[in-house]
Amino acid sequence: MQNNVLILDFGSQYTQLIARRVRELNIYCEIHPYNKVPENLDPYKAVILSGSPFSVRAEDAPHPDLSKIKGQKPLLAVCYGAQYLAHFNGGSVEPSNLREYGRAKLSMIKDGEVFFKDIPENTNVWMSHSDTIAKLPENGVRLASTVDVLNAAYRIEGEETYAIQFHPEVYHSTHGKQLLENFLVNIAEVPQTWTPAAFVETTVATLKEQIGDGKVVLGLSGGVDSTVAAILLNKAIGKNLYCIFVNNGLLRKNEFESVLDQYKDMGLNVKGVDASERFLKALKDVSDPEKKRKAIGNAFIEVFDDEAHQLTGVDWLGQGTIYPDVIESVSVNGPSVTIKSHHNVGGLPDFMKLKIVEPLRMLFKDEVRRVGKEMGIDPELLGRHPFPGPGLAIRILGDITAEKVRILQEVDAIFINGLKKWDLYDKVWQAGAILLPVNSVGVMGDERTYEKVVALRAVESTDGMTADWVNLPYEFLQEVSNHIINRVKGVNRVVYDISSKPPATIEWE
Repeated sequence: MQNNVLILDFGSQYTQLIARRVRELNIYCEIHPYNKVPENLDPYKAVILSGSPFSVRAEDAPHPDLSKIKGQKPLLAVCYGAQYLAHFNGGSVEPSNLREYGRAKLSMIKDGEVFFKDIPENTNVWMSHSDTIAKLPENGVRLASTVDVLNAAYRIEGEETYAIQFHPEVYHSTHGKQLLENFLVNIAEVPQTWTPAAFVETTVATLKEQIGDGKVVLGLSGGVDSTVAAILLNKAIGKNLYCIFVNNGLLRKNEFESVLDQYKDMGLNVKGVDASERFLKALKDVSDPEKKRKAIGNAFIEVFDDEAHQLTGVDWLGQGTIYPDVIESVSVNGPSVTIKSHHNVGGLPDFMKLKIVEPLRMLFKDEVRRVGKEMGIDPELLGRHPFPGPGLAIRILGDITAEKVRILQEVDAIFINGLKKWDLYDKVWQAGAILLPVNSVGVMGDERTYEKVVALRAVESTDGMTADWVNLPYEFLQEVSNHIINRVKGVNRVVYDISSKPPATIEWE
């Protein structure tokens, strides 16, 4: 696969948005930490420098060697990147008199510049910086200003180097996508060949070459990622792909049977393994979220290894790892702070001795769905909400018991079926219920109750990296709450989670 655009990440919260906007232009791009620049830059037709929480004036500011990039390849520097180029190339960056954050308008745009083709004056842009470029770098040419920012955009004479002190990747920048297109397509001449069809063709060919006559075992979850990964592998190696769907006892109500049924007509070689008791035993008296994940991961590996040993000549383990998993496991300063461990990222125990193949590791979630659509996968399956690898274990706060799983499965089924009945399911990116480790006083008939509390969670997102809670209709919440309390023995109170990510995560554990 040809890497068309290189994005160097300086730690900005918006770096992944840059990648998303670039890919929306049907251009392939990759994010690399600023301190891990690929040695071979030949495949890259353009480079983008991201923003950063750092100030270029700070002693610990990121300071990469750009000698093989600046002046050698088309370069777009965003925010910190723009200040970095100015500060270290004869210009100057100073503290701003006022914090330049939020919407601004480009009050001046230099005429005749391809960089600003089809972008009118007074267009909205999004600022997010406390320093400002006081003096342009050597050979710098001012291209745009706002009322408060004189050097909002500039280029360097004699180079295809452009810099902006605003963020074109956020939706608040009205013509941000046009600006990226002007730079990448009209200036850098990057081909717009990144399409689902091209991805399928290239990936299948790569998998054939990578795996050859080898055999792959893949753990299916019933979700979008593992299913699309399975179909890609099936296209490449056919009968040499062995799929295992493990029931860990923590799936949604009736999910084990319904998912196996869905796979019947997809041409996959699938074996279902019911290991519920094994997982529940491994989770007995475990309350810590990370210990739960590890217990589930270890149990899964043991079950998977038992099944894999029944196959002969298997060399590869297929995984549905996607790009956000990869990005969140690497940061510009080394390994990220662990918010939660990713079940798809990390090594295997030595005894498994399998090589890993990850067909989707460079795709965002919505791209996975588009690739699945290209391959003709059932829209209902592609539209399924994401579901965590550890299943309901991380939606049951505290220790896990079979009774708690039963309660949450019933609650979850009422919630999800209600979303479908009210035509809300496809308007929500992910939804689920959480069983809280508290009881509350209630009254049913003339009797006092002291039973469980459940929280409902529904969010809007594109790829799970950020998410907003969904403003579900009160009438819907009223109906669902009533059904849960009346039909699920052991629950007498329902609450709705109105937290966004960040600062909260989508899952509670």
